[in-house]
Amino acid sequence: MRCLIIIVIITVLQGPAYGGEYPLGFSPISNEISLYQNASDDGDNLGQTLQLVFINSLDIGTEVGVEFTADFNRKMTPGEDHDYYLEFGLVKPVWKNLSVNYQRIHGTFIDDPVNQFGVRWRF
Repeated sequence: MRCLIIIVIITVLQGPAYGGEYPLGFSPISNEISLYQNASDDGDNLGQTLQLVFINSLDIGTEVGVEFTADFNRKMTPGEDHDYYLEFGLVKPVWKNLSVNYQRIHGTFIDDPVNQFGVRWRF
């Protein structure tokens, strides 16, 4: 596991595999705030959800995508007044449309935080 973390850190810190230089910078890609009223198929009130989605590109000598998604629910989970889901991610382009990524997930329905390491193909 430590070896995988070291590989991800080295990949993020090195320049992009396809060349080019990235000065310090910030580029917004998608920043959204949504409010939902939840309902069952029968029309029953299933509470409300506030959803935050922030996806941006950060250039600090190399390009790295930074993603944050959060859902805050009110009166949606039986027996709970509030619950939440949080996801933070880093995405590093490595070749053409291929990236490596790391995501960290927290939530009231997750016993322990989850670390996800993966590969992403954008098309």
